[in-house]
Amino acid sequence: MALHFVPSEYQARLTRLQAAMAEAELDGMLLFAQESDYWLTGYDTFGFCFFQCLYVGADGRLALLTRSADLRQARRTSILTDIRIWKDAADADPARDLRRMLEDPGVQGRRLGVEFDSYGLTYANGLRLAAALDGFCECHDASRLVPHLRATKSPAEIVMVREAARLSDAADRAALDAVRPGTDEGAILAAQHAAIFAGGGDYPANEFIIGSGADALLCRYKAGRRRLDASDQITLEFAGAFRHYHAAIMRTVVVGEPRPLHVAYHAAAREALAACEAEFRPGRTAGDVYDAHARILDAHGLNQHRLNACGYALGAKFTPSWMDPPMFYERNPFVLADNQVFFAHMILMDSVTQTAMCLGRTSLVTAAGAEPLNAPDLDLMVKSR
Repeated sequence: MALHFVPSEYQARLTRLQAAMAEAELDGMLLFAQESDYWLTGYDTFGFCFFQCLYVGADGRLALLTRSADLRQARRTSILTDIRIWKDAADADPARDLRRMLEDPGVQGRRLGVEFDSYGLTYANGLRLAAALDGFCECHDASRLVPHLRATKSPAEIVMVREAARLSDAADRAALDAVRPGTDEGAILAAQHAAIFAGGGDYPANEFIIGSGADALLCRYKAGRRRLDASDQITLEFAGAFRHYHAAIMRTVVVGEPRPLHVAYHAAAREALAACEAEFRPGRTAGDVYDAHARILDAHGLNQHRLNACGYALGAKFTPSWMDPPMFYERNPFVLADNQVFFAHMILMDSVTQTAMCLGRTSLVTAAGAEPLNAPDLDLMVKSR
């Protein structure tokens, strides 16, 4: 098997999940989120774009329902031994096949937690699931149960995160070396990905954000490339990925002479990032982190240019996004704890003057406070040649 952790690591995760299920009075779980499957068993695939479900019983029993294309994938990459196949056909109904599979562990009439809020369960398949299980068992939304367990990393996971952080710094250096007047954005992306893949990394869970000129104000990837002007700005948000674990960095780089607003906005962003990282302590909440971000940027008069969220947790994630809960937004009650990993991003987008300034990095929560894992240099990056 191509496992990235020793079997006892997976057993420890299953034990934590069983305890959480018992606390929630659940007799089993139906997992549709690929990151849940990967965390619990090592199962590594992008086949979750089709119907697949991992059953977890209160007694620790595991059974996977998937397509034939993923049979060997599951055998090769996971600890799973009970793997059922639903057949591709014109009249295929995998939800019906799931009900048949659930007859074996005898969960009829029992309480099952379901990951309704996951990319692996489309609305259409959710309707099929509801119809198939109607009258068979009680289904309760347990979408946050596994993500909240995953938020706290084991020592073995932190090793993976540190490696992802190393790769993110390599991508950062590659990008900064490539940024200069006349450079095509594609060359910058190529340099970043080359650094990560050459260093033993993996595909990230979503596209890197890259935008220059007016597009430096965008918070998402968009198709299309341009060359950097002699006086320009470019926003980069990217992550090193190792065994699907992520560590992200974000920064706006100035090409040519910085405008006064670039300098002022960078100073505000750096101050706000420091304030957020000061909240990365056990017992503080995700809402406390957001409040620190808002307090500093609003004090600089930048309320209209900031976002309504300033970061999120990171871990092992699959497409279409590397963002993990919790997110830092107003009044989020999630309580931070030791060995959690967070990405804090200060994003300033001034549409009036077309000025962008972003700054962010990944940190580990420890009893002593935040331990930044990447981007040790937070200075304003200026490239003139």
